Amino acid sequence: MEKKGKLWGGRFTGETDPIMEQFNASIGYDKRMWKADIQGSQAYVKALHKVDIVTEEEMNLILDGLKKVGQEWEAGTFTIEKGDEDIHTANERRLKELIGQPAGKLHTGRSRNDQVATDMRIWLREELTTLRHHLINLVHVIVERARRDIDVLMPGYTHLQRAQVIRWSHWLLSYAWALQRDVQRLQELTSRVNILPLGCGALAGNPFNVDRDFLAKELNFTGVAGNSLDGTSGRDFVAEFLFWASMTNMHLSKMAEDLIIYSTKEFHFVQLADAYSTGSSLMPQKKNPDSLELIRGKSGRVFGHCAGFMMSMKGLPSTYNKDLQEDKEAMFDVYDTLMGVLQVTTGVLSTLTINKEAMRSALSPDMLATDLAYYLVRKGIPFRDAHGLSGGCVALAETKKCAVADLTVEDLKTVSPAFEPDVSSVWDYENSVEQYTSAGGTSRSSVLQQIKQLETWMTALD
Repeated sequence: MEKKGKLWGGRFTGETDPIMEQFNASIGYDKRMWKADIQGSQAYVKALHKVDIVTEEEMNLILDGLKKVGQEWEAGTFTIEKGDEDIHTANERRLKELIGQPAGKLHTGRSRNDQVATDMRIWLREELTTLRHHLINLVHVIVERARRDIDVLMPGYTHLQRAQVIRWSHWLLSYAWALQRDVQRLQELTSRVNILPLGCGALAGNPFNVDRDFLAKELNFTGVAGNSLDGTSGRDFVAEFLFWASMTNMHLSKMAEDLIIYSTKEFHFVQLADAYSTGSSLMPQKKNPDSLELIRGKSGRVFGHCAGFMMSMKGLPSTYNKDLQEDKEAMFDVYDTLMGVLQVTTGVLSTLTINKEAMRSALSPDMLATDLAYYLVRKGIPFRDAHGLSGGCVALAETKKCAVADLTVEDLKTVSPAFEPDVSSVWDYENSVEQYTSAGGTSRSSVLQQIKQLETWMTALD
């Protein structure tokens, strides 16, 4: 006797262990692909009609039934029943309840193997568009802040030690450029997601000569999977999405880490809005950057899904194996996590208050030691020699227990006769940033050029 509700029940006579039923089921999470599953079935029944597997009357009956199933999902009235182990089983079961026996023809030549791969690609393709929108919006917010705060100077850091003077806008734009690359990678990923596996069957292909190019056109895919074995089991697109999300989240985590440091009392460069901060249950003075810490912390969650799924994939024999059921939870959770991270990051940056005075007061003359070397280079001294001479000036200042900027011209001449009274121009922070005029530098003109380039790029995307 066939197992009720099972798409695979004819072979089995014994009952499935209830624990195994629960262990095997994916309906709890793959139900969010209900729309994609219906879209795939609507296209597939049309393809079946083209090869005379279903009559026009049966096709229209199935299409009408699928529309009603979709309306139930949209209205929140669809009832998941015991035995609905996945979204495919649930939709087909409900379709049969609505239209009767013709529903049994829908699965002709189709396997859940090519069906689920198709559903996932349709679902992910649509959601990548949403992620792309939020990512571009974040870049837009960064660029707008960079333009507004272009005259604010701050220390640039290497090894978390003060290094050279930069513009706050230059720091902001460093992340805009990283996120631009993430958008570019997303566009490339989307093109690889948009390949249709439907019509590959369980593994060997479709025996009824369904028109796969027709299916691709119906479902807005740019092409069809070239090999049925690869089409049903290939999950490169999931792994690539998980890696892309990991890379994007890594950039946002690094930004969050910088802002966490800058928001401490020790730095006090920035202050988060109350909307993105929390307090302490014990210490009333605390204002914690929980939004940024969660952005940083959730990167580990995303990385874990990526690494875990790759581990699941690496030892699988060819074609479909049930291990692949692990793909959906990873894909869904990473999507949900990154959606939250992007929106919170955008909110944080939109409402962030900067402390210009604190940034300015953190600048110190020793950060201009490289500028002192550049001064000597402009006097004709080779840089390697100039570097050593500048270091000698720093050592002299330490000996005299004064700032290097307080050394007199006579003091500096003891290190090198190349120093002249015009060396005083070195000790100007604005002069320091303004010398970096080449593309990508921190001078005002270079930063404005970066802003223009990013704005032009975003305009071209519209």
